[in-house]
Amino acid sequence: MGQQTKEERVHEVFESISTQYDRMNSVISLQLHKVWRKDVMKIMNVKPGDASLDVCCGTADWTIALGQAAGANGRTEGLDFSQNMLDVGQKKLEDQDLTYINLHHGNAMELPFEDNQFDYVTIGFGLRNVPDYLQVLKEMERVVKPGGMVVCLETSNPTMPVYKQVYQLYFRHLMPLAGRIFAKSHKEYSWLQESTQTFPSKQQLASLFQEAGLKDVTFKSYSGGAAAVHYGRKNK
Repeated sequence: MGQQTKEERVHEVFESISTQYDRMNSVISLQLHKVWRKDVMKIMNVKPGDASLDVCCGTADWTIALGQAAGANGRTEGLDFSQNMLDVGQKKLEDQDLTYINLHHGNAMELPFEDNQFDYVTIGFGLRNVPDYLQVLKEMERVVKPGGMVVCLETSNPTMPVYKQVYQLYFRHLMPLAGRIFAKSHKEYSWLQESTQTFPSKQQLASLFQEAGLKDVTFKSYSGGAAAVHYGRKNK
């Protein structure tokens, strides 16, 4: 799949499902994505006044969590290439009066920020959607401050026997059903299924973190390997 083809396809999918994305995500992950992100935030330990960038922020749930942790004296930015998804996120910001959080329309492959800007740069369930995983990780490493943390929370493929088979059955049968209910057509949910199944393993992603220049790379699995978080720090 060529870069432009993947970008166009992903853009079309997320523009199309933007208003249903939050509900669909909750159904597909059985609400577990909220539990996973809460644990990740606890490990990150964002402090008041910290600067964070949430890449591929979608409807801005993680961006909001980062902003609330950093407070009005911090700096919190979210970026996504789907304007429709950002519009949903912007309404959440307005409803909660979070005027100190900023959302940007842009490309994760070429972040519109100077080097060494953020204490944390995150990406949640978005890396699988980019044309070049390594390029995005390099961009995240570029804009994080020396000593700062790059964090990726992403679906993964379980390796545990029996659980692996149950998970695959879920992906092949129950997830398409959820897709039919929430997405507009087959291609939306088939993309979500396909992008998860072709995503690098936890060990492969850890290697990409290191290749992007990050140090002290670690990862943690959730729900038997259905998801994983990867952390890496920029050299001081």
